[in-house]
Amino acid sequence: MTYGMWLSAAGLQVNDYRQSVFANNLANVSTTGFKKDLAVIRERAVESRTAPGGARFGHRVLDQLTGGPWVRPTVRSFEPGEFEETGNPLDVALDGEGMLTVGDGTETRFTRDGRMTLNRSGELVMVAGNGRWRVLDQSGGPIRLDPNQRERVRIAANGQIQQGDRVVGRLGLSWFEDPSQLTKVGGNLFMNHGSQRQATSARVRSGFIERSNLNPVDGLAGMVEVSRAYQLNANLISLQDQTVGLAVTTVGRIG
Repeated sequence: MTYGMWLSAAGLQVNDYRQSVFANNLANVSTTGFKKDLAVIRERAVESRTAPGGARFGHRVLDQLTGGPWVRPTVRSFEPGEFEETGNPLDVALDGEGMLTVGDGTETRFTRDGRMTLNRSGELVMVAGNGRWRVLDQSGGPIRLDPNQRERVRIAANGQIQQGDRVVGRLGLSWFEDPSQLTKVGGNLFMNHGSQRQATSARVRSGFIERSNLNPVDGLAGMVEVSRAYQLNANLISLQDQTVGLAVTTVGRIG
């Protein structure tokens, strides 16, 4: 296979990956608290620049060429989305770097989806997940309220929850020294893979939720751009295949 075909084939793979990332972002444009993924591409260096001790074979011209594009690990953008007022006292949005801490009794997860409700036991749970994920307090325990007085709930900017005249708990807000260690695990939840948890200065806004941080216009423009790039690489492969065919059938016969 010619060198150009290798580069165009790599371009097809990269743009197929980019398209899947953009499509997932667009599918979640209306998901509360969603954080878009970023498709990061890097140059793949030739073997002579990456192999320990150098490549077995080399060429002073070819070794200066690129190895084509390659995919880096997907990263997430934690920039905030716009706030939407709901008027529901159990809805919260976090203004600043921070996440709600939730758990199911076995595992702990983190989210920016601040839509909350009460289950039959009066525990504060996420609306998403059919009540599986309990919202945890500062000590990692569930928060219980009186389900008959949910209209009397007030959540302060520091996360303190008050029902009537009684303080019932405080939201357990978390942030991390290295947010890149957070990975999506579905259900608008993140798992921490070893990053040190740290205090957060995020302020809680009751009666609001955070929208997705994806601008739909940018998302659509990205889909159009990646579709064109994919088609261009496919066309280049076709042209190079025709060139090789001519070299075999015409140039070879003349020689």
